Amino acid sequence: MVMNVMNKSDDITIIDDEPMSRHTSWRAGGAARQYVQANSLTALAAFLSTLDEDEDVLWMGLGSNTLVRDGGYNGTVIATQGVMTQLELIDDADSDKSSVYVGAGVASAKLARFCSKHGLKGAEFFAGIPGLVGGALAMNAGAFGSETWPLVVEVETLNRRGEITKRNASEFEYGYRFVSGLQDEWFVSATLKLEKQEAKDNTIDIKQLLARRAVSQPTGVASCGSVFRNPEGKYAAQLIEDCDLKGTRIGGAIVSLKHANFIINDNGATAADIESLIELIQKTVQDKHGVLLQTEVKIVGDKGDEVEK
Repeated sequence: MVMNVMNKSDDITIIDDEPMSRHTSWRAGGAARQYVQANSLTALAAFLSTLDEDEDVLWMGLGSNTLVRDGGYNGTVIATQGVMTQLELIDDADSDKSSVYVGAGVASAKLARFCSKHGLKGAEFFAGIPGLVGGALAMNAGAFGSETWPLVVEVETLNRRGEITKRNASEFEYGYRFVSGLQDEWFVSATLKLEKQEAKDNTIDIKQLLARRAVSQPTGVASCGSVFRNPEGKYAAQLIEDCDLKGTRIGGAIVSLKHANFIINDNGATAADIESLIELIQKTVQDKHGVLLQTEVKIVGDKGDEVEK
């Protein structure tokens, strides 16, 4: 048995050959060459400044939108969970809007509850995003018909030299599940602008949205959420269902019977099982409907040798 090597200081923990199946919502995938958990943004910035310029770096929150191939990730994974967790109301008594400063390591669902508690509307949809705010910023995540970036007025980013920069939202372009404008840097915080709402408990809206999701989507299982983006004017789930792919299985990976745009790790699936099922869905949908589905999930790492069951 190969043992992980851990280097730990007061500010940072570095684990060699850390299995990413422990850190992704699919519970599958190979090991990262080094997995880094910092205790503060200052420590993380200092660490990044020591890396070689050609070192591959992957930021990972709750791992809800990432598939690491079985051969592992030959680079550095930065864990954002537990760091960059600031969440602050910036109230403007003379305005019908208030700002919220939120760190990239805050869970999206926690942000939704915070805004609700402070009488702000428009952030309820974050309750349906199964990741951290940093990931929501990086891909303009959305749920229930709303998206992240229309709320953003300013962000802070961290580059490989350990420098933190404030940038206006106007410096970025965004659309459905994409954001452009990052320059070898990562989001560490955002300032959002939200409307005040008097005498209304937004937690009711959040509960209703989550109840609606529970009816139509599989919850409490090992998945990444939606695997594919919706093509313009169409729904990925409907295209997949029209191809009779619900319940289709490769190894331990299966297309959900409840929602066709979900792939579930049903029985010890490898990353290869999941990726093969993704490719099968893409080919089948393209052959029948002439549409090549694009993934929301980020697939990284080396395929390596086939994993024995």
